[in-house]
Amino acid sequence: MTTKASVSSILSALIVASSFFCGSTSQMVAQTAGQDMQNAGTSTKNAAKDTGHAVKKTSEKATANTKSGTDKAYDKTKEGGTVAVDKIKETSVKGYDRSKEGVQKVVDPSAEKKSKTADRARELKMKTKDDAKQTKQKVKDANP
Repeated sequence: MTTKASVSSILSALIVASSFFCGSTSQMVAQTAGQDMQNAGTSTKNAAKDTGHAVKKTSEKATANTKSGTDKAYDKTKEGGTVAVDKIKETSVKGYDRSKEGVQKVVDPSAEKKSKTADRARELKMKTKDDAKQTKQKVKDANP
């Protein structure tokens, strides 16, 4: 029976020793897994921050480019509108002058020459004034 008792003692000692060994091993595995999870969480958090910064930077750049493009388009549209209005005005004035000259030619042929000269001078002055206005508009639109 002594052998049975000694085997029993040895088994008990082995069980106790293995529980310490296994307990510390499982504790080490648990620590490593926890650290891995924490590291993964930190990496994910940092990646999300980096992505957020990149998106913000890209969005700001896109917004600035869009604003710049919109301003340029607005300026070109405004400039085109100014040119169109001036051309319509010139065409209307010229048409009116030609009609008036045609009537004067029938009524008083000598008045036609004088009227033509006055009308051409007025049209030239108007065109010069419109060209200066358009140039001024272009310079104004080019400077932010």
